[in-house]
Amino acid sequence: MDIISLIGMVLAVGFILFGILTSGSILTFVDIPSILIVIGGTAGALLLSARKKNAMQFVKCFGIVFKEKGKNEVEIINGLVEWSTKARKGGLLALEEEIPKIEDKFIKTGLMMIIDGSEPETIKRVLSIKLKGTVERHSSNRGLMDTGASLAPAFGMVGTLIGLVNMLKSLSDPSTIGPQMSVALITTFYGSLIANVVFLPMSKKLKSKTTAEIYQKEMIIEGLMSIQAGENPNTIKTKLMAFYNDKENEAIDAKVNSQE
Repeated sequence: MDIISLIGMVLAVGFILFGILTSGSILTFVDIPSILIVIGGTAGALLLSARKKNAMQFVKCFGIVFKEKGKNEVEIINGLVEWSTKARKGGLLALEEEIPKIEDKFIKTGLMMIIDGSEPETIKRVLSIKLKGTVERHSSNRGLMDTGASLAPAFGMVGTLIGLVNMLKSLSDPSTIGPQMSVALITTFYGSLIANVVFLPMSKKLKSKTTAEIYQKEMIIEGLMSIQAGENPNTIKTKLMAFYNDKENEAIDAKVNSQE
């Protein structure tokens, strides 16, 4: 689990609740019709604006935000260096027995094409197409979060307008103006809260995770191309570590050396 994301969510919600509780009652900020307008309206508009495929992935996006990435750099570099060593000793066909052990479909596709003797340009083109597909898919899913960030405040304003209409209808009774105004403003609060605590931060986190995944896959492509070219394992290791800064290299190098 991504602890940083979890801590961020807890802090955001926790301090907002703390601020509410220290200045009044939490019940003051609970209004069922306002919740239905903001959440129901936002959900409905999101479904209306999304393709079926993206709508089905929407809930999954929340899980991705709090999920730690699968393979880390050390595992990938270790694997690529190990395969390059094996290929130099026994030829590229010696890598065939490694295929069943590989879970990452991106790496498996590239390694299988290398074993099959595909041209370097063909392998790179196929992997680049797969990478582009990943970027497009992630961008499309993240677009739902951005749409939600704009829709939630809008529906909050819709709820406020509804509340103001109800308030204006009862101006003859001054005692109802305060409560009616309070309810009218709560929907704006809900819309702003959902946009700034849920949709916008999650969109930013998804974007950063996508960027990291793209960078990692570019490193994998470089490593696979180096294996096919028959480069020295130490050269490949140095090349792969060049994708990271000096501080990251020290940590990666220490872990790689400890596992060799």
